[in-house]
Amino acid sequence: MDSLWSAQPDEPFDEGRIEEFYAYPAPLERPWVRVNFVSSVDGAVSVSGRSRGLSTPADHRVFQLGRDLADVVLVGLGTAVVEGYGGVPVTQRRAERRRRLGLSPVPPIALVTGRCALAPDSPLLTDTAVPPLVFTSSSAPASARKDVAAAGAEVIVAGQDRVDLRLALAELGERGLHKVDCEGGPTLFGNLIAEDLVDELCLTMSPLLVGGDAGRIATGPLPERPRALSLVSVLHEDDALLLRYGRERAP
Repeated sequence: MDSLWSAQPDEPFDEGRIEEFYAYPAPLERPWVRVNFVSSVDGAVSVSGRSRGLSTPADHRVFQLGRDLADVVLVGLGTAVVEGYGGVPVTQRRAERRRRLGLSPVPPIALVTGRCALAPDSPLLTDTAVPPLVFTSSSAPASARKDVAAAGAEVIVAGQDRVDLRLALAELGERGLHKVDCEGGPTLFGNLIAEDLVDELCLTMSPLLVGGDAGRIATGPLPERPRALSLVSVLHEDDALLLRYGRERAP
């Protein structure tokens, strides 16, 4: 573990140090997948069906930082719909940080939907500064692909019956989009685990007991074996833990 930093209410997170903590490896020769999730301490991934009920001010800042540092934001359709996704907002603070880091003003959203089931009036298409990349399969209805493309998205076929995440990431790599910030949901995360494509997990433990039947942060095919991680950093503020775990492999 490289770092431990505790912050109290009168000692807010230092933005410079936070940026250093969450910087991507450099140089990158392939897509590097960082997954961001928040969970209650009893393992719930949502409150009333949405993750926003678990977020804390520190978690929100780190979530926004993840977008600031990324070349592309990867998300599954279910999460995009439930959480009301539009494009990544353009803000002066974001634009200044990304300009300093040599990045575009905002990262595009890369949406994973095997059936190309994005509604043409989705905020991802109507409320965005850059067109989204929509990864779908060749089995998706041709009419759906045509409608989504006509609404402004770039539709990319990656796989036959479902989205092949290796092909999708390879396509991002071909475009130079190496810093991948995956914001879920649990099915997409579970499939990334099964394909052994996760490089980092940034997990916020929210100081809540939720109970009920809320799901876990990853669901999907069982991998051949568990994927070992190493603890990279631990931050805490207002009783929330912000944990960062990583895989030891070449960037």
